[in-house]
Amino acid sequence: MPSPRHDAMKNLFRDCPQAAVDILQSLGVDLPATSLIREESPVFNTRPSDDLESDLVLVLGPPQQPLRGIAVEAQGDKSKDPVQLARYAAAGWLQPQCPFHVLVVTQDRKVAEYYAKPVMTGLPGYAFQAIVLGPHNVPVITTPGQVVAHPVLAAFGVAIHGRDPAVRSAFANGIALLPSDYTPAYTEHAYCIAPRDIQLLLEDDMSTTDWPVHSPFAKEHFGRGLTEGRAEGKAEEAARMLLLVLEARGLPVSEELRSRITSCTDLAQLESWTRKAANAATIQELFD
Repeated sequence: MPSPRHDAMKNLFRDCPQAAVDILQSLGVDLPATSLIREESPVFNTRPSDDLESDLVLVLGPPQQPLRGIAVEAQGDKSKDPVQLARYAAAGWLQPQCPFHVLVVTQDRKVAEYYAKPVMTGLPGYAFQAIVLGPHNVPVITTPGQVVAHPVLAAFGVAIHGRDPAVRSAFANGIALLPSDYTPAYTEHAYCIAPRDIQLLLEDDMSTTDWPVHSPFAKEHFGRGLTEGRAEGKAEEAARMLLLVLEARGLPVSEELRSRITSCTDLAQLESWTRKAANAATIQELFD
């Protein structure tokens, strides 16, 4: 039966399918440029065999002409036969009739090494190799701007590198900047994925700092929560986070601009500036 940690890893990609594309591209996979990404049935059938069910299947491109398929597998141990991952790729290639990748996500280095090995399928000329995201290649994210740009990867980063206080601080400050309604869940997913020693560090942060815990789950377990309905307080916090992102990006802020930011009470405007700050090359570009 899948564990809460397994479900948390799977749901991160289910709620943010673009993350699977971003991670594969960061690992050197050439994927087609398209904004069309949809979830498909995770059940493969290679009759006369039984159905094979992966954790999540995503297809890029329009339904009439799929461009690429991705099967996401969250693995905590070596219990799954790597040959089955090859079967996912083969069955996926047959069904939507497009190239198919299998992305394995794990927090265990030995599990990552196990599933990263080439799989000899027995078919002449066909050797399969899964793409693995694990402790060996999850980046250390230490700025809120990077968290804003890659929140799913940042959640994995906290679960693996969360012993570093800079990683936990960047994650907390970064997710507070995200406008999405799904934002509160990133904290819970990161907590569920993390090993117990990192969970304890996260609990300590939540109880002693202004860690942005929004959800009922987190409030119940950590006795925290943000006061809602106070627009002025939210704007002040958004302004503080914007200045933090600008500082982390190395963009100089004059006293005039600092005053403009801190005096702004329009939360939507502050969030818009913060999103731009994650990628702006100059301070002028931010306010254009």
